[in-house]
Amino acid sequence: MASKVRVAVVGLGFGAEFIPIYQNHPDAEMYAICRRNKAELDKAGDKFGIKARYTEFADVLKDPNVDAVHINSPIPDHGPHSIAALKAGKHVACTVPMATSIEDCKTIVELQRKTGKVYMMMETVVYSREYLFVKELYDKGELGRIQFLRGSHQQDMEGWPSYWPGLPPMWYATHCVSPCLAILGKPGTSAHAESVVCHGSGRIREDLIKHYGSPFAVESATFKIKDTDVAAEVTRSLFDTARQYRESFDVMGSKKSFEWQQVEGEEPVIHTLGKPEPEIPTRVKVPDYASRLPAPIQRFTQPAAIQDADHLSFLQGGGHGGSHPHLTHAFLQAVLGKRPALPDAPTSANWTMVGLCAHQSAMKGGERVVIPTF
Repeated sequence: MASKVRVAVVGLGFGAEFIPIYQNHPDAEMYAICRRNKAELDKAGDKFGIKARYTEFADVLKDPNVDAVHINSPIPDHGPHSIAALKAGKHVACTVPMATSIEDCKTIVELQRKTGKVYMMMETVVYSREYLFVKELYDKGELGRIQFLRGSHQQDMEGWPSYWPGLPPMWYATHCVSPCLAILGKPGTSAHAESVVCHGSGRIREDLIKHYGSPFAVESATFKIKDTDVAAEVTRSLFDTARQYRESFDVMGSKKSFEWQQVEGEEPVIHTLGKPEPEIPTRVKVPDYASRLPAPIQRFTQPAAIQDADHLSFLQGGGHGGSHPHLTHAFLQAVLGKRPALPDAPTSANWTMVGLCAHQSAMKGGERVVIPTF
């Protein structure tokens, strides 16, 4: 591999947001792009000045100049594309979720170990400024002992691409699962979930149910976290549920608790234990953590640097908390061997399988499901 990591970005909707970050990162060469639609491919290539362009993913993998692929393809392609890339000897960054089956998750973990290549699921929440703020509080001891964790992700997916209608809510649960597990990990690691119980609630339209056979409007799960006495609760909805977009997590500690804001535009709340006075709630301004990044990409933590601010993921998701340059930097550092990937392949599988196993539980009326380990 050259001194810079030569990256191919696959999928140029949401994925295009990462192109200028790679172009400005001192350790990356933004080498190639891939999109099925030739006209849109060329439009992006011309805009960003990228010469290597592919309409077929297989051709990207055949290019010996590609060191790493950043996969932003539709959800059903995540597992097969990651498997093919690892088999081709490429490092892999993949948007969430890792896959839609436990079998594909297992295959990816096994291939990563066999090839020695980096696999990293590009989970935005654990690199958002909100998560970095709460993790810093916890690591400093300000929260005290963590007593309970909660995540929620409500989103209306009407009008999104054709693979979304009727998707089981928990198949796309990593945004609310990941912070609950990552916060309990030692630096650079994550705790793992060991079992889950989930209940489905409500019912979506019949035309939506037919796609995946999942009837639930909302799925809510609790899961046990390995080697701790802490449990976590996560809730997901995708269709036919009236709720402003909310991608959140709460942390209840013995000294202080962090609670996500109820409405977009508000500030989160810190509750401080009072003795003998009642607990004191205070709204807090979450700082930015751009200073942790190389100077050329620090500006990308701010919405003003987003090149496609009209993309639905930003209109609904608030820009993902400035996470994109942090994710990019973490992946490149892992490829260069400077620090382990977070999440690595086994952790990515665990975060994904909490949701996959939760949906199994909901379809079985709330039976406890043990989450596999590989």
